[in-house]
Amino acid sequence: MVGTEETRLIILRGNSASGKSSIAAGLREQFGRNLALVGQDNVRRVVLRERDRPGAANIGLIDVTARYALDAGFHTVVEGLLYADRYAAMLEALVRDHRGISRCYYLDVSLQETLVRHATKHDAEYLAQVTDEHLRDWYRERDLLTSGLETVIDAGSGLHDSVKRIMRETGLDQVSPLDR
Repeated sequence: MVGTEETRLIILRGNSASGKSSIAAGLREQFGRNLALVGQDNVRRVVLRERDRPGAANIGLIDVTARYALDAGFHTVVEGLLYADRYAAMLEALVRDHRGISRCYYLDVSLQETLVRHATKHDAEYLAQVTDEHLRDWYRERDLLTSGLETVIDAGSGLHDSVKRIMRETGLDQVSPLDR
């Protein structure tokens, strides 16, 4: 078992440019301190600098990091592409083992909308490295976990509404942040 009955675990999955990182940042901004962000891109690309492959080391490190944060009393957001065929077993075990409230969300955004959203990113270096062709190669339509754990949020839900919804559905809107 991991975390406490008071901790919240939020899993945000979806394709590139679907809004996962923006929603995670919005949750932290709305909630305040005591909300850990475990981003797949950070763990995989920055910490380990590895490719996203089945059985890759980042899967275990994401799991260990999320469990550590929950055990330390942090509400925790795990976000990333987190392809179902590679990450489902780890994510489902994490949800099953968590003592508190756990909610999983899949951001369902079409490939066309993905390309439009990607083009609006402000990081010129990232845009030069990640092309529309990359996005097409990485895109998986409705890559849902087969366990049925996820709530689908479609492209029509704006950032503010998505953050507000997740805050409400996880009960974070009723919890005071700790000043750590």
